Amino acid sequence: MSDKIRVGLIYGGKSGEHDVSLQTALAVTKAFDLNKYEVQPFYITKQGNWHSGPQLTAPAESVDALAFDGSSETSGEFALQPFFAAQPTSGDASIKVSGASAPLDVVLPLLHGTFGEDGTIQGLLEMANIAYVGAGVLASSVGMDKITMKKIFAQEGLPQCIFRHFTRSQWEKDSAYFLMEIEISIGYPCFVKPANLGSSVGVSKARNREELLAAVNQAFRYDRKVIVEEFVNAREVEVAVLGNDEPQASVVGEIVSSSEFYDYKAKYVDGTSSMVIPAEIPQEIAEEIRELALRAFTAIDGSGLSRVDFFLRKEDNRIFINEINTMPGFTPYSMYPLLWRESGKPYGELIDDLIRLALERHAEKQRLEYTLD
Repeated sequence: MSDKIRVGLIYGGKSGEHDVSLQTALAVTKAFDLNKYEVQPFYITKQGNWHSGPQLTAPAESVDALAFDGSSETSGEFALQPFFAAQPTSGDASIKVSGASAPLDVVLPLLHGTFGEDGTIQGLLEMANIAYVGAGVLASSVGMDKITMKKIFAQEGLPQCIFRHFTRSQWEKDSAYFLMEIEISIGYPCFVKPANLGSSVGVSKARNREELLAAVNQAFRYDRKVIVEEFVNAREVEVAVLGNDEPQASVVGEIVSSSEFYDYKAKYVDGTSSMVIPAEIPQEIAEEIRELALRAFTAIDGSGLSRVDFFLRKEDNRIFINEINTMPGFTPYSMYPLLWRESGKPYGELIDDLIRLALERHAEKQRLEYTLD
């Protein structure tokens, strides 16, 4: 019987960040020590169809190799009902593939954006009582919803930019009011974002009313809620957080974007944006940013991993928290693993830590009672 840890790798997904997830999955497969882990891939298509592939015996060669569609003899489509099936002897959940039970020790949900980073897949795994890497249901959903996130940050007393928000129905009823509110309280330029998405998908910079209207329509393509934030002439700095109840913060890194702002293309396509790690900032400011990152992580009840993004205003070095990302990418251009590498933790060790933290968190949950017997 194998003593390897059995890991389910879930990636793809019905999300605007589907392709980012594939890039992350490709990089992670290259980091796994297959002498320690058995890795079972599960690919979710853009249409939401689930497919299981053969156990990995070597790192994936390409994104195309990961994006299988179940047409080969070694992979197949399956429904969610048999995906999580209780063992009659123990009540523990397991994964069944093509009718054969293959229990997993832990799941690594490498899903970015909608239906992956927003608490939905986490809820499914919670109900199945399977250990999984990363934030739980609450932290995932709060980390995805920028409006709720900012309200919690405000309660925590974390410094933020001015922002306004509205739903599609509110905008359709009284767009004139929101336009006035934005122009008076925020002004131009400003940034318009879908409330629930990441990787800068659907994000626009508006310099006037015409661009603002177009940006709002663009953002509503991806979510029913939109947030508008003030522009700050600032450096963009980030911190990686790792841990559960006693999280640790990495060194601070800086993004120098190849675009006007750090958009999707700059993050994942052209690869010409540069990262300065550690950021060239005064030590006392770096320590303050790291402390704020830990406070943000704790405020949303984070676990496993997160990347916390900040603005450092150029005129006076004032710090503003931008957002927390509960499932940051692991692509070749990703900041999260690079920050930890500079902090003395190589990629493979980072994967080991994340799986260990997931198993520890799951074991802690087993101490709880769910009945009144």
